[in-house]
Amino acid sequence: MVAFILFTMIVYYLPLSRIRAEVDRDLAALAAEIQRLDIVRNPDGSVSIAIAPDLSTLRTASTFFIITDLHGGGSIRSRNLGTFVGLLDPDGLVGETQVYHDVTHGDTSLRVVTVPLYEYTGGQQVHIGYVQVARLFDTYERFSRFLILGLFVGFAGATASLFLAVLVTPSSFKPLEDIADVARQITNADDLSRRVPYTEREDEVGILARSFNQLLERLENLFQTQQRLLADVSHELRTPLTTIRGNVDLMRRMGEVDEDSLQIIQEEAERMTRLVGDLLLLARADAGSLPLERKKIELDGLFFEVYRQVSLIDKTVTVQMKEIDQVCVMGDPDRLKQLMWNLIGNALKYTPAGGHISVSLSQKDGWACIEVSDSGIGIPPQDLPYIFERFYRVDKARTRHQGGSGLGLSIARWIAQAHGGRISVVSEVGVGSTFSVWLPAINTHALAAEDNGDLEATRPGMRVLSGPFRRP
Repeated sequence: MVAFILFTMIVYYLPLSRIRAEVDRDLAALAAEIQRLDIVRNPDGSVSIAIAPDLSTLRTASTFFIITDLHGGGSIRSRNLGTFVGLLDPDGLVGETQVYHDVTHGDTSLRVVTVPLYEYTGGQQVHIGYVQVARLFDTYERFSRFLILGLFVGFAGATASLFLAVLVTPSSFKPLEDIADVARQITNADDLSRRVPYTEREDEVGILARSFNQLLERLENLFQTQQRLLADVSHELRTPLTTIRGNVDLMRRMGEVDEDSLQIIQEEAERMTRLVGDLLLLARADAGSLPLERKKIELDGLFFEVYRQVSLIDKTVTVQMKEIDQVCVMGDPDRLKQLMWNLIGNALKYTPAGGHISVSLSQKDGWACIEVSDSGIGIPPQDLPYIFERFYRVDKARTRHQGGSGLGLSIARWIAQAHGGRISVVSEVGVGSTFSVWLPAINTHALAAEDNGDLEATRPGMRVLSGPFRRP
């Protein structure tokens, strides 16, 4: 309100002061022009002056002048004054001082300047009278009144707005207070399950409420994931440590080294090493500090390399290579090999003896598609959304006994996403699962021309594409 009052004073006084200054300059200019005329003092003390026609016939102008002696008598006046008698500014005759006054005659407002008039006799300047020049000031008065009225209306509007703001502001800011209250409750109770209302509103408050709820949901999920991760890591590390400690105590009581106990200790230590390595890899990936090599890779060659290595696994499972296309991608060969190993290893762990696994590599619509299908136990529908989460197990007991850490699929998903791809799964309990990885492919025309389409000729020893895998 104080700012509005200051603004009102500036708006009111600044234009009027500029208008008044402009009028005063015009009046002073006209008075100076009259002063330069030939002035004669009569024997009776009156003055005579030769007035130019353009000055004496100001009939339609809004400017007037009067020339008078020292006592206000014997005046000479412009013709546009008509029957007006007297002085334009009786209070302006105050010696040899130039003065400006606002004067009212009836309903007419005038701005008047009074200038002393001199005669030069014998080289001396003699004060013989005055020149009064006036201009109608009615227009400016009306402007002033309208300005005052406008400012008054503005002041009334500002006051009404302030009054309405005082009434409306509490209800307008109530949603923000509720959001702040929920935030305080979450801070005090550590309860991220709370949500703010107003999510049905379509204004800015509704958008803020929905965004805040989405933030809370994400924080809750991250917090729960962190808690579950800490619990799972603790459990995963406690199990091998308990096993190692038990076997060490057993050998201490026996007083001799037991080869079976040493074997168990070695296996558990290796499992802990793999677990810590996988955790370190995921931690570096989350922090963005895990570098990936980017170079052109013949994915089919990498696929055959993994195929040969899988043949050394000590498990009676039939692995079939259904389809293989020549596909090139840009990526890190070590990470992509790890991706394939994780998927095939996961299939081997969940496929019982006598089952079969089929793998394929194809190119579809500019994408390289890697598929790993098994005839294993399958995944229940309620577990499908969570199998790529860290330490999540469908059958926890079986997986732990088989050496799994619950991180293989999480690492596989990260590798696929880091290469601009995606991973998905389709599964049915008792039938098996199919994991599909999609990676962006690059042009393979040069590679096809080099290989000439003869896969068996360029890769000897790969004619047999299926069979049981047993250690020789």
